[in-house]
Amino acid sequence: MMKSFSDSYKSAGVDVTAGYRSVELMKDHVKRTMIPGVVSGIGGFGGLFQPELSGMKEPVLVSGTDGVGTKLKIAMLMDKHDTIGIDAVAMCVNDVICCGAKPLFFLDYIACGQNFPEKIAQIVAGVAEGCVQAGCALIGGETAEHPGMMPKEDYDLAGFTVGIVDREKVIDGSRLQAGDVLLGVCSSGVHSNGFSLVRKVFEVDEKNISQYYDELGATLGETLLTPTRIYVKAVLSAIEKAQVRAVSHITGGGFYENIPRMMQPGLTAKVEKASIPTLPVFSLLQRTGKISEHDMYNTFNMGIGLCMAVSKETADAAKKALEEAGEKVVILGEVVPGDEGVILW
Repeated sequence: MMKSFSDSYKSAGVDVTAGYRSVELMKDHVKRTMIPGVVSGIGGFGGLFQPELSGMKEPVLVSGTDGVGTKLKIAMLMDKHDTIGIDAVAMCVNDVICCGAKPLFFLDYIACGQNFPEKIAQIVAGVAEGCVQAGCALIGGETAEHPGMMPKEDYDLAGFTVGIVDREKVIDGSRLQAGDVLLGVCSSGVHSNGFSLVRKVFEVDEKNISQYYDELGATLGETLLTPTRIYVKAVLSAIEKAQVRAVSHITGGGFYENIPRMMQPGLTAKVEKASIPTLPVFSLLQRTGKISEHDMYNTFNMGIGLCMAVSKETADAAKKALEEAGEKVVILGEVVPGDEGVILW
């Protein structure tokens, strides 16, 4: 008897029925993200979204795409996959909000050695939670089995988002002035950058991932897997109530690479290191790995996930708006004349 196509494909390492099961399990999670503008449900060849354009003179679409890097290894070691999706969303929407754009929708891409439906559903549950936190819709995605290319238990996760902003309200640093106040919005931990170094320093494996540290108040794994904060709603609130002139998402490259990206020629961000509420995980990381202070600030967020430049006159209003949205905020310093990009002192 001739084998069916599905049997043949399964013998090659791809189980299409597992894919169907994954879609069924994730439907309830996707429903949580539905917002006005969603035209189509999941399952089609394309995700449809109709944005609300009333009141906008020149709508501009802003896109962002990213992954979560080797933080995935922590999730795999802990066999905990329901928060890593929050990181995937955060890495994309936190970039888009730096332009002042409100994220509209999100799509995910999961590549796996083998499709385990319950695991895929856990991952998508995290993605959905991230979308809820960002106020955007999860309107599509893809789960691809790659037998022979990666171990059965492994997977990779990436995402893509599109946001919208009126052209006259785009935040691009063009309104920056000397004297503007730098606000730091606190991070929840390492977020999703620098994990190759983190794993090397701690020699992360199945055993020490469960080691408890008094200074962390948690196990190493729990601390490292803490989801990236999503700043969208807080920043949108600050934009409404203050003159926000530039925003930088502190990701890979830390302070030295990211803050200069929001500056203009002739202006420098002067940051007081003493104002940064360095999280215990970074102190432990620096001490254990004997990492120089410069390299720490050039790799990690050190406790500040977002840097925002606002007019001096509206700094208090911006800080209040961010705090009322649930964020912890510190005054990092100010914008000064100069071409250094950023000065940490």
